[in-house]
Amino acid sequence: MTALALMLTGTVTGRADAATSCAGRLAKTVPFKTGELRVYKSRAYACAVAIAKKPGPKRVMSVMIQPRGGRPVVDSGRYARQAGPVTVHALNRCVRASALVAGTSGSTGWILC
Repeated sequence: MTALALMLTGTVTGRADAATSCAGRLAKTVPFKTGELRVYKSRAYACAVAIAKKPGPKRVMSVMIQPRGGRPVVDSGRYARQAGPVTVHALNRCVRASALVAGTSGSTGWILC
């Protein structure tokens, strides 16, 4: 499978990128002590995931993304590796996102304006 990916794209996608399930390009990464928040942007949508720095036993994790003027979309629970993806319609709108992994968090403020 890796060889096929290398032949088709010329690069090998790492497991962390492949597991996110967000469409679009990576627009922002916010690292924090226990993980990182990744925000992706496609033409009309923004998507966020929280990824644990060290996958392992299930722990409390959450990720939130909110378009300006809209309601936040949240995924929270006990996960081993990743919370999300969560997606919002963000055509011509700023978004903000935040993530929590085992009690430590990171956030973006308003971005993609």
